Amino acid sequence: MPSTPRFLLGLLLVCALSGAGFAAPGKTEPAPGAIKPRIVTEPVKHDTDDPAIWINRANPAESLVVGTDKHVDGALYVWGLDGKIHHDKVVRGLVRPNNVDIAYGVMLGGRKIDIAVVTERYAHRLRVYRLPDMAPVDNGGIPVFQGERARDCMGIALYTRASDGAVFAIVSRSDYLAPKQGYLHQYRLVDDGNGVLRGVFARSFGDWSGTKEIEAIAVDNELGYVYYADENHSIRKYRADPAAKDSDEQVAVIGLDGFTEDREGISIYKSGPGTGYILVSNQQDNSFNVYPREGTAADPHSHPLLRKIDVSTIESDGSDVTNVELPGFPGGLFVAMSNGKVFHYYAWEDIAGDRLRKVSNGALPNP
Repeated sequence: MPSTPRFLLGLLLVCALSGAGFAAPGKTEPAPGAIKPRIVTEPVKHDTDDPAIWINRANPAESLVVGTDKHVDGALYVWGLDGKIHHDKVVRGLVRPNNVDIAYGVMLGGRKIDIAVVTERYAHRLRVYRLPDMAPVDNGGIPVFQGERARDCMGIALYTRASDGAVFAIVSRSDYLAPKQGYLHQYRLVDDGNGVLRGVFARSFGDWSGTKEIEAIAVDNELGYVYYADENHSIRKYRADPAAKDSDEQVAVIGLDGFTEDREGISIYKSGPGTGYILVSNQQDNSFNVYPREGTAADPHSHPLLRKIDVSTIESDGSDVTNVELPGFPGGLFVAMSNGKVFHYYAWEDIAGDRLRKVSNGALPNP
């Protein structure tokens, strides 16, 4: 038998060192009976990755979905609730934008604004845009992971601290050189006094298994926790406030099993004060695993699997969800990335079926 070519051995070694491995082929078709989206967005140019929902508090019908087109010639797209692209709001010329999140009521120039923050992976920075006009408010970007070898930023979640309204960006990265402790960095977003938001380093935290990478992050502002997907291992839970006691200690590990391979997009549906669901993409299975937001009666940090939901997305990466009543989505809106350069819009009532709770009229985001 001929020996393995040297170049192939080298490729295998690089993959092993990077923790990338070889992904098992995912299902190319939805499962029989999978939930169908109400709307599929118009496609992007290259490759969708992560969405975020912005609620227009003055007129919920004018709410928007922003999402990344992940490519070196990338962009941050904007869609209406009808799935149509708002071409006048699309931000182009981004260098592999990866993930995006939204915060409400951020103080800038003496007034409150809403913002979308996106990771620009190969530029090693965050970009910040005012909503809904998508005007930049970051003077060209906020550098991240400065002074470290591993700087390719990927995931992001924004945390608003209830006690003082401070807004933080929690950022992950994609690099086999990243440390197994302190994989994530957290930055406070502050007004520099000249109408620009800048980032102030707050802490590094978070364990990593050392395989695959960490991309998906979600924050529960009300309960004060951050969840992130250690893709080949679990979902890890920490306190979101860097000033909290024991903020660097892991609170819980969720989803050690029940996944075909990758744990991807995380989103949190609030059914009431402190209650609801944590949804995590089981990427190669074209489904989402659902866990109780509130934990169990015996332990608020025990999050057992409640059910698996088959959806029509193919290899879904990022997702977002809101309980706010919107036109065509009375119980809320769930948005998930799918192959085909699109995002799917699902009605929460379709996701919930008769086994998960719904709210008839979700509270609008509090600025």
